[in-house]
Amino acid sequence: MQKVNLGMIGGGTVGSGVFHAWQLNGRLMADRLGVALDFRRIAVKDLDEPRPYPIPRSLMTTNWQEVVNDPQVQVVIELVGGTGIAKTMILSALAKGKTVVTANKALLSAHGPELFAAAAKAGVNLYYEASVCGGIPIIKSLREGFVANRFPAIYGIVNGTCNYILTRMRQEGADFADVLADAQKQGYAETPPDLDIDGFDAQHKIGILASLAHGFWVDHRDIHTEGIREVSRIDMQFARQLGYAIKLLGIAKRVDGASDSKRGAPTVQVSVYPALIPASHVLASVDHVFNAVFVRGDVVGDTLFYGRGAGKDATASAVLSDVADAALDLKNGTPVRVPPFVSHAKKGRVLPIDRIVSRYYVRLSVVDRPGVLARISAIFAANRIGISSVLQPEGHEGESVPLILMLHDAPNGAMRQALAAIARLPVVKAKPVLFRVETLD
Repeated sequence: MQKVNLGMIGGGTVGSGVFHAWQLNGRLMADRLGVALDFRRIAVKDLDEPRPYPIPRSLMTTNWQEVVNDPQVQVVIELVGGTGIAKTMILSALAKGKTVVTANKALLSAHGPELFAAAAKAGVNLYYEASVCGGIPIIKSLREGFVANRFPAIYGIVNGTCNYILTRMRQEGADFADVLADAQKQGYAETPPDLDIDGFDAQHKIGILASLAHGFWVDHRDIHTEGIREVSRIDMQFARQLGYAIKLLGIAKRVDGASDSKRGAPTVQVSVYPALIPASHVLASVDHVFNAVFVRGDVVGDTLFYGRGAGKDATASAVLSDVADAALDLKNGTPVRVPPFVSHAKKGRVLPIDRIVSRYYVRLSVVDRPGVLARISAIFAANRIGISSVLQPEGHEGESVPLILMLHDAPNGAMRQALAAIARLPVVKAKPVLFRVETLD
């Protein structure tokens, strides 16, 4: 049986998980592929660092260049993370004609065009299934399974930490700060948690999916990104009363009729923000640390991908899936696969958030006196924004009371101007809170 030699850079939680999964099912993979997979070298930070699964000392080195420069290593697995030395590692491996498998979403988000161009120049593949949604095979599905489709819309719950926090807030009626603190104690949230709760991890992932779906590279700086810090217990309560759930969504939607769209060059919305979604929709039932991606194809229709989006075992499954593809490339001498992007020369456009039209949920803290709603309504009317419903709950005492407004479709820019004017009213006692409403139609 033909053999393919593997080298891995990173032997911590995820790296040792990959090695353990290979030990568990490597023979099964060989039977299925007709190719034996063999680890030759694994670079680690410290030979004696604690790791979930043991790695034989004879395989380990603290010098990553020993992995990349080993002439017998044919596939390099990069699991270091970050946007620093990991980039040098990957570019070095590609330059030597080695296939690379990575789970590094941050690096792909920041330097994707350069990395894919380097792989193309070397005539090898760069695989990245594990970079988005852990063990969910969403990359391969968009790239190959749905090759006959355009994608009018993709909605993703792609950050398990945020989904865990929002789930507990909804189910327990708990405050954001309390759930976050507990999530950190249990290891579901990092310290500091900014990358997750401020939406940047989701930004990296939806940027990759949007680029793949629409055939041009989406610059992460063009992705409007909001986190979940503004979501409160009271918002969860009112959302439920109105028939919605609040989820942090990564969104990639084609915008039809944009005035600057050109023939063959898509104009898309790519955003990350907490949104109200119908409680009856399947995405509303995705809870705790699970991820899901709802894909609408123009031919296939609606599909849903659901599973664990992080963790050593889910990530190991995705990494070894890529290793299997790389091994078959080498076995058959056919490194050309469906390209990751239609063409880097293809021009598309990410529409600025101010031009995106949405429905809205707005929560205001106002003085409870006659005429307040009329003044607020006048500002919305001046910005051509219609109010569909108003909730003013009873039983709140104090200087101010909550006022909940559901608003009709309007451009985000008009909403931003209206809320800025409303915030300046003396009767408004706190910063307005806004969440968009996504019907997922």
